[in-house]
Amino acid sequence: MEKIRQLTACGLSGVILREKDLEEVRYRALAAQVMETCGQSGVLCILHSFHRVAAELGAPVHLPMPVLREMSEKERSAFEIMGASCHSVDEAREAQALGCTYITAGHVFATDCKKGLAPRGTGFLREVCEAVNIPVYGIGGIGAGNIAEVQRAGAKGACVMSGAMTCADPERYVAELRSAAMETPGGKYKNEIQT
Repeated sequence: MEKIRQLTACGLSGVILREKDLEEVRYRALAAQVMETCGQSGVLCILHSFHRVAAELGAPVHLPMPVLREMSEKERSAFEIMGASCHSVDEAREAQALGCTYITAGHVFATDCKKGLAPRGTGFLREVCEAVNIPVYGIGGIGAGNIAEVQRAGAKGACVMSGAMTCADPERYVAELRSAAMETPGGKYKNEIQT
């Protein structure tokens, strides 16, 4: 929790709480804590996968495509903010058609989270951004050295995980991401970095 406190104090726009190995009851307890921490800093907390927990706690939700597909229209319509993880243009279009208000697209660059899988690249990200009318956030292997490429591909923002959760100095880490993004034309990332 301390790392979450440090990161939210840096003014991120949001935190997606992804803990896929937890049972629902343990996830709910953790979600309540993280939502409180995020709320203290005015940071949006988006719950991942556990849509029933998100609905119960009144939180936004981010879903894997298989979970999104299984939800009823009534379940989906309960969320003002609902996102999905997309790995193809077709999935992006499907997520939008199912009511998502944003999506993540990736993995854009090589990342330890997807060892052995080739990154999809910024060309893929550009195609996804052009295929939908909802915000797209690049994900996968993104850091200060390549965040500008994500922006140039048309993404609204970027999601980071490993770098944020393992950095020694969260304030510096977030500042470097923002600085690298703001150096590009439009500089539209200053408030669109999520962990």
